Amino acid sequence: MFTEVIQPRFSETDALGHINNTVVAVWFEACRTPIFKIFTPELNLQQWPLIVASIQVDFKAQLHYGQEVEIRSWISRIGNSSFDVTQQAWQQGKCCAEGRTALVRFDYQSQQASPLSPELRAALEQHCQS
Repeated sequence: MFTEVIQPRFSETDALGHINNTVVAVWFEACRTPIFKIFTPELNLQQWPLIVASIQVDFKAQLHYGQEVEIRSWISRIGNSSFDVTQQAWQQGKCCAEGRTALVRFDYQSQQASPLSPELRAALEQHCQS
């Protein structure tokens, strides 16, 4: 599992005084960077091998400005050319949001999914959690 602490910014709040729902997906994407580095260690966009097939976020409680948020990320499914990343946003000991993103290894020249190599699969398996 990967963990990262986010300090919510004032600009991420909404008119109701809590963190805007759209912000959580952005935080989740930022915290997938260690997973992206498995595929592209230098994060070279010219060699980017992943596309997003699906994003789902479920909100369980409000998130607030002025209090740290811990993002927990892990691999929850590995397929032939795709895998799922499950992520949670925790604040003050409570899971406030949980999401799942399906990522696909993609060949831009052929415009189709590309199988995960045994090496990539092994690297992803190191970060699996059920």
